[in-house]
Amino acid sequence: MQYRHYNTLNALLLLSLCFLAPVWSSNSQSAVQNGGGSAHTNNWAVLVCASRYWFNYRHMANALGMYRTVKRLGIPDSNIILMLADDAACNSRNRYPGCVFANQGRHLDLYGDNIEVDYRGYEVTVENFLRVLTGRMDPSVPRSKRLLTDDRSNIFVYMTGHGGNEFLKFQDNEEISAFDIADAFEQMWQKKRYNEIFFMIDTCQANTMYSKFYSPNVLATGSSQIHENSYSYENDNDIGVAVIDSYTHYVLEFMEGINKTSQTTMQDLFNSYDVDKIRSHPGVRMDLFHRDIRHALVTDFFGGVAQVEVLPQLSTEEPIWSHNASMASPVVPAIDLFPLTKGNITEEVQDVELTGDKTAVPHPFALELMAAVQNSTSQRETNYRTVRAWASAALLVALVGWVCSRGK
Repeated sequence: MQYRHYNTLNALLLLSLCFLAPVWSSNSQSAVQNGGGSAHTNNWAVLVCASRYWFNYRHMANALGMYRTVKRLGIPDSNIILMLADDAACNSRNRYPGCVFANQGRHLDLYGDNIEVDYRGYEVTVENFLRVLTGRMDPSVPRSKRLLTDDRSNIFVYMTGHGGNEFLKFQDNEEISAFDIADAFEQMWQKKRYNEIFFMIDTCQANTMYSKFYSPNVLATGSSQIHENSYSYENDNDIGVAVIDSYTHYVLEFMEGINKTSQTTMQDLFNSYDVDKIRSHPGVRMDLFHRDIRHALVTDFFGGVAQVEVLPQLSTEEPIWSHNASMASPVVPAIDLFPLTKGNITEEVQDVELTGDKTAVPHPFALELMAAVQNSTSQRETNYRTVRAWASAALLVALVGWVCSRGK
């Protein structure tokens, strides 16, 4: 009799596990994303050379070296914001016009013929930098100059130039403080403009620039501690100036051994710092970062992403929007409750040619309604999984109690 009850109990346990398996599977996938791996779906880079003039040639080489590295590892130009004085390649004192080199042998031209400078010359200002980060742009600014990130974006922010205790000079004309960058990152977090940020800066007293950060999911590193200079790596006698900074040189040297599929971690990068070679004390701040840097890959910030997010399919009895084969955005169907006429066309669609086919005209209301339906669908699925988990647990407890009572 007891043997029969044990068989019944085992059968009930297996039945309950069938109910709970989908919920546990979903939760375990979320745990993997939030723990060991990153949950981001796109990578961006903001590279800033805050200096100008010929004698700051090395700062331009620093930024271009980082630009070459992130492009090589898969971040496209469309996802890179490059801010550069851009006054060295074609300077009259440059013996190699149109070229920028970062070593004495001049084996690699960092400028080349395939770079896209988004902000050049006097466009490299504190105001423009902060506007790029926070997204507070004038409508006239083209998409190529915007940081079009979201809450699934990992952003690599690199800055180089002349600095001091909690400030960095821009164009020898103005300064940005550690408080300014910290507040900009907080605005980005509040506006859901990033998933994680990796901040790197090469300047004198660089580590003071991330001392005021307070926003979550930010990992930061710098080339030198307070009251300490950041030194150049080497001079080129033909060019006549220093061609790269020491800290950036060794970071780029380490990155040369990384490819798009590398499993090298951020901990490996930080372990590569050699104070004797760099001649300053690089720092790392990781208290705001939610992941173990031993599991955070270098390519989570320097590389492209092949990961995509699949949204739930919308299912309504009477769909109020559809996809036109020739368009990527939702459009209003022919049966339109809000017909577009000359009198109520918004600014976003004024340049669309009006034809007899209304499906060719996107409508803002359709976009908002689509987003609302998506959010509602996602919320219903979450609620369903929660209710199912609790119901399964209650059923399991009830069945175990019943079997135990029968056994007595």
